[in-house]
Amino acid sequence: MGKFSFDVTDKNFEKEVIEKSKHIPIVVDFWASWCMPCLILKPTLEKIAEEYKGKFILAKANVDEVVETSEKYNITSVPNVKLFINGKVVDEFVGAMPEARIKAWLDKHLK
Repeated sequence: MGKFSFDVTDKNFEKEVIEKSKHIPIVVDFWASWCMPCLILKPTLEKIAEEYKGKFILAKANVDEVVETSEKYNITSVPNVKLFINGKVVDEFVGAMPEARIKAWLDKHLK
């Protein structure tokens, strides 16, 4: 894992995502180990996080481990990617997307 991404848990979600997103955008990748599109998307998101060098931080949330958080944010299918800014979800997408579309999605929101 690079310095621009980390794993998140139910216990640290509030601190690591909600609180940190008040200072830097946090992209949360809700994924599962049994989900093939998730496994395809994950390295793409990690690569983009490294390329963007701190314009946002990538938090990876395994839905089988972050059950409470997944329920709170109505995760019904994965991959589900949510962008948190100032403690709130400002945008999201479901399913795997190509790198160029993910960058365009991010660039709308990042200064």
